[in-house]
Amino acid sequence: MPDIVVRRHSVHGMAVDQYASALRERLPDREVAVGHTPAAERDLVTDATVVTGTSIDEALLGQAESLRLFASTYAGYDHLPLGALADRGVALTTASGVHGPNVAEYVVGAWLSLARGFLQARRQQREGVWQAFQASDFAGSRVCVVGMGAIGEAIVARLDGFDVETVTVRHSPGKDAATDEVYGYEEIHEAVAGASYVALACPLTDETRGLVDESVLRSMHPDCVLVNVARGPVVDTDALVDACQHNYVGGAVLDVTDPEPLPGDHPLWDFENVLLTPHNAGHTPEYYERLADIVAENVRRAEETGSWDGLENQVDLDSND
Repeated sequence: MPDIVVRRHSVHGMAVDQYASALRERLPDREVAVGHTPAAERDLVTDATVVTGTSIDEALLGQAESLRLFASTYAGYDHLPLGALADRGVALTTASGVHGPNVAEYVVGAWLSLARGFLQARRQQREGVWQAFQASDFAGSRVCVVGMGAIGEAIVARLDGFDVETVTVRHSPGKDAATDEVYGYEEIHEAVAGASYVALACPLTDETRGLVDESVLRSMHPDCVLVNVARGPVVDTDALVDACQHNYVGGAVLDVTDPEPLPGDHPLWDFENVLLTPHNAGHTPEYYERLADIVAENVRRAEETGSWDGLENQVDLDSND
């Protein structure tokens, strides 16, 4: 029976066999198998030490009698049965950091696209209109990043050289940060006030759910461009629609929405200053390679220490009770 089971659900349309191959290259002494069907998954997990995939439910957990680690292929973990994992003594790790470079590029690219009027240019191109339009400078602006995990840090790192004022909002504002100002979540109004560009890169928690509501949107500069690469529910969707209708914000670029997927008749589709992408910012051809690096290192670490604690990207399940 295999030591490591890769579940059948792909990430960003990339075949999971690529992921399995990357794991085999890094762990040649371990047997890695892919469960291509629900029945195959149930059979394979029985004696597996590690299962990796987008999700796992309590029924499959019940089949995995020898399971010590579930390695999620997503950075977020709010969709997982945390209590059941904790009760069974199964460690949980995430794909945090795998997305950092590409999501950061998405955010900076989104800001620059709206600053330089690329959406306007595209509309005029479709209509065959050759007409000059006004654009904005990104340099010299105030930029706010909400959430300073791996993605937030990658965004800030890529702002070097743009000559912008950087402001961050994080859970522990006392921590060192390579930015001009640092605020706590309770100070988000002060952080976004005067910011021309805001990025949401925080996890979805009780504290961040609905964080960007009508009041916060009204605290933003009327020309502010909001980019959400966190989770849809971090933003109050109805409040954002209202803000766009009344020009309380200059525009929005949303890789995540609430609800998701966004219904075809939702008003957000119709705003000329709103760009929507289908939860695609995290895509990179190097996704499985980076993820396999993390999982393989954790397997080796557990083998050396004899413990499934202290792993890279490990979630503290006790704090999520």
